[in-house]
Amino acid sequence: MQEVSQASLARLYQRFRALDKNKKGYLCRVDLQQIGALAVNPLGDRIIDSFFPEGSHIVDFPGFARVLAHFRPVEEEDTRVRDAKEPEPLNSRMNKLRFAFQLYDLDRDGKISWDEMLQVLRLMVGVQVTEEQLESITDRTVQEADEDGDGAVSFLEFVKSLEKMNIEQKMSIRILK
Repeated sequence: MQEVSQASLARLYQRFRALDKNKKGYLCRVDLQQIGALAVNPLGDRIIDSFFPEGSHIVDFPGFARVLAHFRPVEEEDTRVRDAKEPEPLNSRMNKLRFAFQLYDLDRDGKISWDEMLQVLRLMVGVQVTEEQLESITDRTVQEADEDGDGAVSFLEFVKSLEKMNIEQKMSIRILK
Protein backbone atom coordinates (compact mmCIF):
# COMPACT_ATOMS: atom_id res chain seq x y z
CA MET A 1 0.00 0.00 0.00
CA GLN A 2 1.28 3.49 -0.72
CA GLU A 3 2.38 4.94 2.55
CA VAL A 4 1.39 8.45 3.49
CA SER A 5 4.20 10.16 5.32
CA GLN A 6 3.65 11.45 8.83
CA ALA A 7 4.45 14.93 7.50
CA SER A 8 1.74 14.66 4.83
CA LEU A 9 -0.77 13.40 7.37
CA ALA A 10 0.13 16.24 9.73
CA ARG A 11 -0.32 18.80 6.90
CA LEU A 12 -3.67 17.25 6.00
CA TYR A 13 -4.75 17.45 9.65
CA GLN A 14 -3.69 21.13 9.71
CA ARG A 15 -5.80 21.69 6.58
CA PHE A 16 -8.74 19.92 8.26
CA ARG A 17 -8.36 22.14 11.33
CA ALA A 18 -8.10 25.28 9.17
CA LEU A 19 -11.37 24.34 7.44
CA ASP A 20 -12.95 23.72 10.87
CA LYS A 21 -13.24 27.43 11.67
CA ASN A 22 -15.34 26.94 14.83
CA LYS A 23 -13.06 24.19 16.20
CA LYS A 24 -15.92 21.65 16.31
CA GLY A 25 -13.71 18.65 15.53
CA TYR A 26 -15.69 17.87 12.37
CA LEU A 27 -16.58 19.49 9.07
CA CYS A 28 -19.93 20.19 7.48
CA ARG A 29 -20.84 21.01 3.87
CA VAL A 30 -20.15 24.76 4.26
CA ASP A 31 -16.65 24.02 5.58
CA LEU A 32 -15.84 21.86 2.54
CA GLN A 33 -17.11 24.51 0.14
CA GLN A 34 -14.05 26.56 1.19
CA ILE A 35 -11.75 24.17 -0.71
CA GLY A 36 -10.87 26.08 -3.87
CA ALA A 37 -10.38 22.99 -6.05
CA LEU A 38 -13.92 21.85 -5.18
CA ALA A 39 -15.47 25.30 -5.51
CA VAL A 40 -14.38 25.57 -9.16
CA ASN A 41 -15.06 21.93 -10.06
CA PRO A 42 -18.40 21.47 -11.86
CA LEU A 43 -18.88 18.25 -9.88
CA GLY A 44 -17.78 19.91 -6.63
CA ASP A 45 -21.16 19.51 -4.94
CA ARG A 46 -21.26 15.82 -5.81
CA ILE A 47 -17.72 15.35 -4.53
CA ILE A 48 -18.70 17.15 -1.31
CA ASP A 49 -21.71 14.80 -1.00
CA SER A 50 -19.29 11.85 -1.04
CA PHE A 51 -17.82 13.01 2.29
CA PHE A 52 -21.12 12.35 4.00
CA PRO A 53 -22.32 8.76 4.30
CA GLU A 54 -26.08 8.44 3.94
CA GLY A 55 -27.85 10.52 6.56
CA SER A 56 -24.70 12.10 7.96
CA HIS A 57 -24.16 15.87 7.92
CA ILE A 58 -20.66 15.91 9.39
CA VAL A 59 -17.31 14.34 8.59
CA ASP A 60 -14.50 13.72 11.08
CA PHE A 61 -10.80 13.71 10.21
CA PRO A 62 -10.57 9.97 9.34
CA GLY A 63 -13.56 10.30 6.97
CA PHE A 64 -12.08 13.47 5.46
CA ALA A 65 -8.73 11.75 4.86
CA ARG A 66 -10.39 8.60 3.43
CA VAL A 67 -12.34 10.53 0.76
CA LEU A 68 -9.37 12.72 -0.15
CA ALA A 69 -7.17 9.62 -0.52
CA HIS A 70 -9.03 8.89 -3.77
CA PHE A 71 -7.68 12.16 -5.17
CA ARG A 72 -4.08 11.67 -4.10
CA PRO A 73 -1.87 11.74 -7.20
CA VAL A 74 -0.35 8.36 -8.04
CA GLU A 75 3.41 8.38 -7.65
CA GLU A 76 4.76 7.19 -10.99
CA GLU A 77 8.03 5.98 -9.46
CA ASP A 78 6.15 3.64 -7.09
CA THR A 79 6.74 0.35 -8.88
CA ARG A 80 6.73 -1.95 -5.85
CA VAL A 81 4.79 -5.16 -6.24
CA ARG A 82 1.76 -5.05 -3.96
CA ASP A 83 1.01 -8.04 -1.73
CA ALA A 84 -2.30 -9.58 -2.87
CA LYS A 85 -3.50 -9.58 0.76
CA GLU A 86 -2.95 -5.83 1.03
CA PRO A 87 -5.97 -3.67 0.31
CA GLU A 88 -5.82 -1.76 -2.95
CA PRO A 89 -4.79 1.89 -2.34
CA LEU A 90 -7.72 4.31 -2.41
CA ASN A 91 -5.92 6.29 -5.11
CA SER A 92 -5.47 3.29 -7.41
CA ARG A 93 -6.91 3.51 -10.91
CA MET A 94 -9.79 1.13 -10.09
CA ASN A 95 -10.74 2.94 -6.88
CA LYS A 96 -10.60 6.31 -8.62
CA LEU A 97 -12.90 4.90 -11.31
CA ARG A 98 -15.31 3.49 -8.67
CA PHE A 99 -15.41 6.89 -6.98
CA ALA A 100 -16.01 8.70 -10.29
CA PHE A 101 -18.73 6.20 -11.26
CA GLN A 102 -20.57 6.98 -8.02
CA LEU A 103 -20.59 10.68 -8.92
CA TYR A 104 -22.66 9.78 -11.98
CA ASP A 105 -24.78 6.94 -10.54
CA LEU A 106 -27.04 9.09 -8.38
CA ASP A 107 -29.64 6.45 -7.58
CA ARG A 108 -26.90 3.90 -6.74
CA ASP A 109 -28.43 1.20 -8.95
CA GLY A 110 -25.07 0.22 -10.46
CA LYS A 111 -25.80 1.87 -13.81
CA ILE A 112 -25.50 5.37 -15.21
CA SER A 113 -28.82 6.06 -16.91
CA TRP A 114 -29.31 8.48 -19.78
CA ASP A 115 -30.88 11.00 -17.34
CA GLU A 116 -27.96 10.71 -14.91
CA MET A 117 -25.46 11.21 -17.74
CA LEU A 118 -27.42 14.25 -18.94
CA GLN A 119 -27.39 15.76 -15.43
CA VAL A 120 -23.61 15.38 -15.14
CA LEU A 121 -22.94 16.74 -18.62
CA ARG A 122 -25.23 19.69 -17.89
CA LEU A 123 -23.11 20.49 -14.81
CA MET A 124 -19.88 20.15 -16.75
CA VAL A 125 -20.69 22.28 -19.79
CA GLY A 126 -22.92 24.90 -18.21
CA VAL A 127 -24.69 27.29 -20.56
CA GLN A 128 -22.28 27.13 -23.52
CA VAL A 129 -24.33 24.33 -25.12
CA THR A 130 -28.02 24.23 -26.01
CA GLU A 131 -30.25 21.60 -24.41
CA GLU A 132 -30.64 19.92 -27.80
CA GLN A 133 -26.87 19.70 -28.25
CA LEU A 134 -26.51 18.39 -24.71
CA GLU A 135 -29.08 15.65 -25.34
CA SER A 136 -27.25 14.71 -28.54
CA ILE A 137 -23.94 14.48 -26.64
CA THR A 138 -25.67 12.36 -23.99
CA ASP A 139 -27.10 10.04 -26.64
CA ARG A 140 -23.68 9.58 -28.23
CA THR A 141 -21.88 9.14 -24.90
CA VAL A 142 -24.29 6.49 -23.63
CA GLN A 143 -24.41 4.72 -27.02
CA GLU A 144 -20.61 4.53 -27.29
CA ALA A 145 -20.18 3.12 -23.76
CA ASP A 146 -23.29 0.90 -23.63
CA GLU A 147 -22.02 -2.43 -24.97
CA ASP A 148 -24.94 -4.62 -23.85
CA GLY A 149 -27.59 -2.32 -25.35
CA ASP A 150 -29.60 -1.80 -22.17
CA GLY A 151 -29.59 1.99 -22.54
CA ALA A 152 -27.37 2.58 -19.50
CA VAL A 153 -23.68 2.39 -18.62
CA SER A 154 -22.59 -0.27 -16.13
CA PHE A 155 -19.42 0.06 -14.07
CA LEU A 156 -17.54 -2.33 -16.36
CA GLU A 157 -18.68 -0.38 -19.44
CA PHE A 158 -17.62 2.85 -17.69
CA VAL A 159 -14.16 1.40 -16.97
CA LYS A 160 -13.76 0.20 -20.56
CA SER A 161 -14.82 3.57 -22.01
CA LEU A 162 -12.12 5.29 -19.94
CA GLU A 163 -9.34 2.74 -20.51
CA LYS A 164 -7.19 5.17 -22.53
CA MET A 165 -7.62 8.09 -20.12
CA ASN A 166 -4.90 8.84 -17.58
CA ILE A 167 -7.39 8.84 -14.71
CA GLU A 168 -4.61 8.48 -12.13
CA GLN A 169 -3.35 12.00 -12.86
CA LYS A 170 -6.55 13.68 -14.10
CA MET A 171 -8.45 12.71 -10.96
CA SER A 172 -6.11 14.44 -8.53
CA ILE A 173 -6.71 17.34 -6.21
CA ARG A 174 -3.86 19.00 -4.43
CA ILE A 175 -5.64 19.72 -1.16
CA LEU A 176 -2.61 20.89 0.79
CA LYS A 177 -1.81 23.86 -1.44
